[in-house]
Amino acid sequence: MSPPRSVTVASLGIAQTLAWASSYYLPAMLANSMARDLGVSTPTVFLGFSVALVVSALLGPFAGKAIDRYGGRPVLAATSFIFAAGLAALALAQGPVGLFVAWAILGVAMAAGLYEAAFATLVHLYGKDARGAITGITLLAGFASTVGWPLSAWLELEWGWRAACGVWAGLHLLVALPLNWMLPSTPASPAAPPSQAAVPMAPATTTIAPAPAPEAAQSSTRTAALLAFVFAVTWFISTAMAAHLPRLLQVHGVPLATALVFAGLVGPAQVAGRLLEYGLLRNIHPLVSARVAGAMHTLGALVFLAVGVPAGAVFTVLHGAGNGVLTIAKGTLPLVLFGAKDYGARQGLLMVPARFAQALSPWLFGLAIDRFGAGALWFSAALGGLGLAALMLLRMPLPNLGGQSAE
Repeated sequence: MSPPRSVTVASLGIAQTLAWASSYYLPAMLANSMARDLGVSTPTVFLGFSVALVVSALLGPFAGKAIDRYGGRPVLAATSFIFAAGLAALALAQGPVGLFVAWAILGVAMAAGLYEAAFATLVHLYGKDARGAITGITLLAGFASTVGWPLSAWLELEWGWRAACGVWAGLHLLVALPLNWMLPSTPASPAAPPSQAAVPMAPATTTIAPAPAPEAAQSSTRTAALLAFVFAVTWFISTAMAAHLPRLLQVHGVPLATALVFAGLVGPAQVAGRLLEYGLLRNIHPLVSARVAGAMHTLGALVFLAVGVPAGAVFTVLHGAGNGVLTIAKGTLPLVLFGAKDYGARQGLLMVPARFAQALSPWLFGLAIDRFGAGALWFSAALGGLGLAALMLLRMPLPNLGGQSAE
């Protein structure tokens, strides 16, 4: 008997919190100590993190195909072991070679153990009804930085960064692994819906599954390209702000202490945006909520550029809320636009440009701040505007009037 959906969402949400806290949010707290102990520069540690993101981008489509074929439980359970191995290798690293090898192992785990894999797992379980479950796990994992940053900092302060990595590795084996293994098992090829099974056999002269018309294939390719661009822009902006937001606020004249307070509003704003998606916006089409969210970073940036320091909080809140909803859109838009069939493989392909953009984002946006100072915000505002334009070009699928599955 499968566990209730709420138990599945809670288990997956907690496991995702651990996965994000021990990978994506790990360098921010431990990079300086790692660099000092290993005899490398701090940027070199972040370069290792970029290597992990590149590995994740390359392997993401294969991870999605594995979930489509075998279900999420075995894939996510395997990533618990790989996360633990990567973190243990990081704890034992003695120089740059060991550092990069460890991050490459973590990149394998990130390819099959973060949101895209979790979303694919939920779609494999619940099909078109996965939107609420996707929102649920993002609500829980939205606190990954809230949990990860203080815990990593405390562990590093008490026992050093190597022990911190070791503790995270142990948590993957003792907590995340059992939670991932508790997920319901899913069939490799879900049975056809009853409505389809009851359709009488067509005459031999009738083509039951005609090949898609050329214009339909072109429309699908266009939709996929637009979605991939939206995701790349979203991840670039999100990662750039995660890496440089306090500094960006300071070059705009916000004092350090105030900049930290403003930056601290991003996390609660993300959770608030996801709660809004779970409540009010759940009854409207995901494309509409994505368009609203896609405008928020650019709108907040323009207000901040026009008003200055007093509008810093407005900018960070709008950016956080928009990013929170767009994180959910990464899971729901491919579902509603393409259906549940081959969701994992498609999601992996759609996210390849986003992961490369994420890997380059801290470096490129840092260069923009060095070169243009406060003007760097125009860069992210323009990117946000282009992402919104791509969302506006996406077409909502027509209602299914023929009685056939959209999948």
